Amino acid sequence: QVQLVESGGGLVQAGGSLRLSCAASGRTSSSYAMGWFRQAPGKERDFVASISLSDGTTHYADSVTGRFTISRDNAKNTVYLQMNSLKPKDTAVYYCSTGDYGLGLWDYWGRGTQVTVSS
Repeated sequence: QVQLVESGGGLVQAGGSLRLSCAASGRTSSSYAMGWFRQAPGKERDFVASISLSDGTTHYADSVTGRFTISRDNAKNTVYLQMNSLKPKDTAVYYCSTGDYGLGLWDYWGRGTQVTVSS
């Protein structure tokens, strides 16, 4: 079992920045990657970014490329999502997950943290 706890969400004006954190505990050694997803009201959960826990390879959704940066601190079992130049369309609940980006399989999920960007 893996437990994931997100933090760092909040209300920010358009153009502002936020940094989300995801702290993992439990059998994290069995995970290949960690990722961030988001779900806006009435919409499906979408992939945002992922990072390999072995070599640090990153992947981003086109909508956030150049604005968001995912990073990891393996010693702290924590993954971060630095979000810059935020837009109202970035408003969503952001979820952390563990899994395999290549297979598109994500198994454990956190409860999410709300990000609201005002115009």
